[in-house]
Amino acid sequence: MLSDMKTILDDCEKHGYAIGSFNVSTIDHVLAVIDAANAEKSPALIQPIAGVTCYADEIRWWQMARECIEKYSEVPIGLHLDHGLTYDDCKRACDSGFTSVMIDASRSVVDGTANSFEKNVELTLKTVEYAHAQGVSVEGEIGTIGGGGEGATARSVNDIEYTDPAQAKLFVDCTGVDALAIGAGTSHGTVKFPKGHQPSLAIDLIREIHSLIPQVHLVLHGSSSIGESDVDIINKYNGNVNPSSGIPDEQKVQAIAAGVRKINQGTDSHLAFTAGVREHLALSPADVDAYLYLKPGIDRMIDITRMRMRVFGSAGRA
Repeated sequence: MLSDMKTILDDCEKHGYAIGSFNVSTIDHVLAVIDAANAEKSPALIQPIAGVTCYADEIRWWQMARECIEKYSEVPIGLHLDHGLTYDDCKRACDSGFTSVMIDASRSVVDGTANSFEKNVELTLKTVEYAHAQGVSVEGEIGTIGGGGEGATARSVNDIEYTDPAQAKLFVDCTGVDALAIGAGTSHGTVKFPKGHQPSLAIDLIREIHSLIPQVHLVLHGSSSIGESDVDIINKYNGNVNPSSGIPDEQKVQAIAAGVRKINQGTDSHLAFTAGVREHLALSPADVDAYLYLKPGIDRMIDITRMRMRVFGSAGRA
C-alpha cells in the first residue's frame, strides 16, 4: 500500500496524531519497519537519506526499498527521501519512485553553513515545482536543526536554533511545501545533549507555528530518545557511544497535541539494531552466518519501531 506523504499526514491532522518517519540504510531496515507497521496497523514513512547506504548503486537501493513496500506492506507507507541536499538529489528521487522528498536547503552543501532565507526559498521552490508536477509531496526546512553523528560531542542547550513563526509562514507562502521541519529543541545524531540537560521542546512555539500554517504539516527532526539500555549494551560489547539525552516520549506526545504530524526517528532504531547484533556476536563469537546475528538486530528494531508507533498515536489507524 504505497502512499504519498501528504495523504498520510492529512489524516494525521484530521484525527490529531503523528506518524513515524523511519531512517533506513539497508533492506533489513526497510523490512523491519514494514513488519512493525503491519503488526501495529500503523501508517508510516520509510526514509532513506540521500547518499547514505551500504549498497554501491543508490538507484537500485531506492528501487528495492520501493518494491518491498509495494509487495509487503498491508498499511499505507510512503517512500520519503530524507535530507536531499540539492535539487538534483530530489529530482533523482522523484524519478526513482519516491512518493515524497525533503529538500534541505537550509544549509550550504559546500561548507555546511546556513543558507540565506532567500537561497532556501529559491532551491525549495524549484524542488516543489518539479516534484508536484510528478505527484510527489515535498518537505522543506526553515532554519538549521544541526547536530552530529557518531563521535560527536553533546550539544549545549544554548546551541539550539528555534524557528521564527513569521518566517515559517513566509517560507510556506513562498514555496508551497506540504510539510515543514522546524527547530523546536531537537538535535540530529547519536549524541544529542548532556545527560540530564536536554532542553524541553518548545511546545508553545509549535502551537503558534501550527496556528499560522495549519495547512502545512509540521515535522520534528532529531527526535530520538537515546535509549540507555541500548547504549549500555553497545558499550558493554566493545562499542564506544557517548551517553547522552534525547527527547522523552512524553514531550513528543505534547508536541503532537500542539500540531506536529511527522516525527523522524533514526538513531533509536540504529542503536537498537546495533545492540542486538553486537550482543549476539559477543556472546556467540563462533557464528559467521549473517542470519544468526542479523536477526537479533532486526527484532530489536521492530520492537522499538512498534513502541514509537504507539507513542505517536498512529497504531491502529490503518
